[in-house]
Amino acid sequence: MAKENERVKGGSFLIQETLPEDVFTPEDFSEEHRMIARTAEEFMEREVLPNAEEIEHQNLELMVELLRRAADAGLLAAEIPERYGGLGLDKVSAMIISEKLAANSSFAVSHGGHTGIGTAPIVLFGTVEQKRKYLPKLASGEWFSAYALTEPEAGSDALAGKTRADLAPDGRHYLLNGSKIWITNAGFAHIFITFAKVGGEHFSCFIVHRDTPGLTIGQEEKKMGIKGSSTRALLFENARVPVENLLGEIGKGHKVAFNVLNLGRLRLGASCVGGCKIGLTTALQYARERRQFGRPICEFGLIKHKLAEMAIRTWVAESAVYRTAGLIDAALSGLDEDDQPARMQAVEEYAIECAIAKIIGSEFANYVADEAVQIFGGNGYSAEYPVERAYRDARINRIFEGTNEINRLLITGMLMRRALSGHLPLLPAIQRTMQEVLAPAMPEPEVEGLLEREKRIVAQAKKVALLVAGAAAQKYREQLAEEQEIVGAISDMVIEIFLMESALLRALKLSARRERESCAVQLDIARTYIHDAMGRIELLARQAVSALAEGDELRMQLAALRRFAKFTPMNTIAARRRIADALIRAGRYMLND
Repeated sequence: MAKENERVKGGSFLIQETLPEDVFTPEDFSEEHRMIARTAEEFMEREVLPNAEEIEHQNLELMVELLRRAADAGLLAAEIPERYGGLGLDKVSAMIISEKLAANSSFAVSHGGHTGIGTAPIVLFGTVEQKRKYLPKLASGEWFSAYALTEPEAGSDALAGKTRADLAPDGRHYLLNGSKIWITNAGFAHIFITFAKVGGEHFSCFIVHRDTPGLTIGQEEKKMGIKGSSTRALLFENARVPVENLLGEIGKGHKVAFNVLNLGRLRLGASCVGGCKIGLTTALQYARERRQFGRPICEFGLIKHKLAEMAIRTWVAESAVYRTAGLIDAALSGLDEDDQPARMQAVEEYAIECAIAKIIGSEFANYVADEAVQIFGGNGYSAEYPVERAYRDARINRIFEGTNEINRLLITGMLMRRALSGHLPLLPAIQRTMQEVLAPAMPEPEVEGLLEREKRIVAQAKKVALLVAGAAAQKYREQLAEEQEIVGAISDMVIEIFLMESALLRALKLSARRERESCAVQLDIARTYIHDAMGRIELLARQAVSALAEGDELRMQLAALRRFAKFTPMNTIAARRRIADALIRAGRYMLND
């Protein structure tokens, strides 16, 4: 990774070239990382999966017992510092655990609700006294935690919450009044990380105990999926919370909420990668066994296309998730565990990349689950087969941790704010792109070397995104946020670019370590994704500039777009056949071997 004084800035992938050796990939896992992966896999196979049906019927006593067994295996303590009873592992380790636990979505959600958004606020923002009091119990599974942010009228607009906290006459308690909904783990959590406005104005965070007088916990919600997890509402009626249970500062609750959600989004992306791998392997094994017209259905071209595309999206999402985890680990490296402002800033720096990981993880997992049902055919619609449950379970991920629509608005909004503040030199990059539009076109260079054509496509894709972003900022200025369709198109281009580049860099790094034949499938995946993504970027750009300009200005922008988006397409049909054939031979997702 880059040296500390050359630390990569969040969002800089859009305007700077990154070298393969500067990204973290799954091929960089240490022996400790691989041991953690084996531990989590064995735990799921031994303890959780044999109880899948009972979990699905929401046996919360069993869920609590399984979580405590997970604690015995060290799976609740990964990100808690050692001095507070944890393991003090890096973010890559946490992502590996999240990925491996995805084999059962209800368990994964319960685990993530506790170890992620339920525990991270205390790790990041707790006082020494709060950490000593709570973290050892949360690490050991003696206590469980839940995160209480959403309200009936405050979902995506979390800061609009109406739950309030008023200082009691005794000066030693806050009185909380209001309600929270969709609280994961509410059926068995001992503490709730709860957000309320002090005096009705100052958005703040509190640690609320389950036995707090004035706190009522509702009944279990009836859900489409993740049926084995606990989801309930909370009602606060003059709930008495000790003043020492304020988490962070009065009026700074948004820092707790948003920084914890950043990590939650990345963790959810990793979990979705795990779901993709399981869904692909399940569909692949079925396609090898199911025979129609005298042969296995995996031999048919349209089934091969599905299997290959499932693998492409899985591998590309995995590349982006672990690249982001590596960036955060590098930023946290060397920081004192109790230096909360510095650690918070290190996490916040990569909010854009975390949002991308959440969006693509959840959407790719949805795609894989949907195609798995299709490959199973009528059997896929039956609860007797595993893909029916996976299909239902996957749907929540596009809503969790901020809807994908909100995350898309966040990506472009944060890029523009960082550009205007000078934190990210985006405006000079846009100006250079505009100047290139006016300069005479240069002949397309001869392409030589491994993935050189794809490197050029990625570089040109960045120019397309900068062209559209510049035109949008110039036309709408501070009102751009109101043009959500255009903001969404820009974000989708930015997302594609991060994925294209992550795949490219991982493939180049892998090919530098292995014989080219041994990573031919990964090279095919990178090429195919990059070529397909460039077509999607061109379409997004055409739609956006058509809304931004008309007449001569539109013709000029379309000409610039044709210039930057010009590339010679590859035979992606043949590449997908090669990818599918490799998967069929292996009978599983084998791209990390």
